[in-house]
Amino acid sequence: MSKKKQKKNEPAIAPGMDDQEELEENATKNELEKEEYTKVTHLSYDEVGPS
Repeated sequence: MSKKKQKKNEPAIAPGMDDQEELEENATKNELEKEEYTKVTHLSYDEVGPS
């Protein structure tokens, strides 16, 4: 039996891609017409204490 290297199944982004900018970009009119888009929801945690 040979040992195989185990790869981690982690998301990968192409080198040089600005992930924040790319993910926040709106779909073009053409993409909307062809329904080639993904709806993105942004969640943020409010760390302010109770008032």
